[in-house]
Amino acid sequence: MEVRTIQTTTRLNDYLDWPDVGQVCRVERVVKRGAKETREVAYAITSVGPEWAGAAELLAWWRGHWGIENRLHWVRDVLLGEDASRIRMGAAPQVMAALRNAAVSLLRLLGVSNIAEALRANPYRVPALLAELGILNL
Repeated sequence: MEVRTIQTTTRLNDYLDWPDVGQVCRVERVVKRGAKETREVAYAITSVGPEWAGAAELLAWWRGHWGIENRLHWVRDVLLGEDASRIRMGAAPQVMAALRNAAVSLLRLLGVSNIAEALRANPYRVPALLAELGILNL
């Protein structure tokens, strides 16, 4: 079970040397697994003032950000080895990032929910996968 709470304030805005600060947030996350409980606290500064987004909306945005992080960035970093890549010159890093994004998108378009399993099962099926998308005629 996971419980997240957020506290927001504008009281610190005048004290912070941060351009366009709108609110300061404190998010506490408590996770219970059986008898074990972990607690994490994180802080954020946003340029969005309380007149544009209250605490509930900021918490939803926070969750949305981590949803993206977990859904795409973790897959690219861990499963596709982006962090370990030694490609550094010219446009090659951007090209490889685009290819990694295309691979993940392709697998998701094909209805894959477990990217790691699909990567293990499909490394030699590239022509068949491209044919399924209508990119290649076999």
